[in-house]
Amino acid sequence: MTQETILTNARVVLPDDVITGTVVLRDGRIADVASGGTGVAAAQDCEGDFVAPGLIELHTDNLERHMVPRPKVDWPHRAAILAHDRELAGTGITTVFDAIRVGSILSGDHKRYGKYARQMADEILDMRNRGALKISHHIHLRAEICSETLEEELGEFGADDKVGIVSLMDHTPGQRQFRDVSKFETYVRGKHNMQAEGFAEYVEFLYGLQAQLGAKHEAAAVAAAARYGATLASHDDTTAEQVAASHAHGVAIAEFPTTVEAAEACRATGIANIMGAPNLVRGGSHSGNVAAHELAQAGLLDILSSDYVPAALLQAAVQLAGVWDDMARAIATVTATPARSVGLVDRGEIAVGKRADLIRFGVLDGAPLVQAVWSEGSRVA
Repeated sequence: MTQETILTNARVVLPDDVITGTVVLRDGRIADVASGGTGVAAAQDCEGDFVAPGLIELHTDNLERHMVPRPKVDWPHRAAILAHDRELAGTGITTVFDAIRVGSILSGDHKRYGKYARQMADEILDMRNRGALKISHHIHLRAEICSETLEEELGEFGADDKVGIVSLMDHTPGQRQFRDVSKFETYVRGKHNMQAEGFAEYVEFLYGLQAQLGAKHEAAAVAAAARYGATLASHDDTTAEQVAASHAHGVAIAEFPTTVEAAEACRATGIANIMGAPNLVRGGSHSGNVAAHELAQAGLLDILSSDYVPAALLQAAVQLAGVWDDMARAIATVTATPARSVGLVDRGEIAVGKRADLIRFGVLDGAPLVQAVWSEGSRVA
């Protein structure tokens, strides 16, 4: 039986323009896009709301927030996955790369991060295969370079897992995201309720770990991405030298460059710059790094990521439309550009034949108001 939805009287966000028109969804695909209205009685009147492609999220920590809703509280994983899935659907995200950490610290007093990646990936893939999830889920492995078990955990994954992204994460204090060690101290002590003496010991432990295993782990993560057929991402590049190293590794996307210098170097080498949507919404980085709006104004922002606030993705895109005076260009940072960067050629724009992943939203006093979300033509929010 044919499943059809007709959306009319909408401001349709196309790759390079916004038109007032009609979009027809049929059997999970976009069947027609046209200017003007339609005489079909069953058409849904969008009352001038925007209709845009479903949002594509490449890096979100939101699943971990549902897994550990409070310190030392381990929530049942399947319940966490379902809550995460429904939350994203409600914010207009229809494709997500769930960031799962690989690389743990299991030593005595310094035990901070236990292993969970293989189990979590199995549960996501099982729920996806059984049709329990409303949106399209993919695996993003966050490879923690400064850890003890990275090689072992990477070895638990293979090509059959269809890992979409591997990102190179080095959170050793004093560089990259935490050049300012005081910011790292605020983050770690707050998260783990750590005393000052314990923090100093922990930092020394991390320095030793990075010196011993950093280069080896980085090489292992690069090799694993190639083995999986995954897109390789860098994280928190700060200097042109770090970007040059990323480029040599085959990095295609740079998550959250921390300086204009790094963003410019990424642009020069063809690496796409991802910035955090919360950074744009808040007007600055919580770690004291470069502001997303500064890169946007310089024409150096390619992709937005919701990072730790799912609702920030559409909010930031709407704000970016104001910065650029171009809604189509802004929406592309959360749809077409992220899709292309990870090889998803079947989605990310409103065009005949593409997946019918769509959102309808209005704007109320500068804030987006999500009215409806479709994933492969089915209403999911």
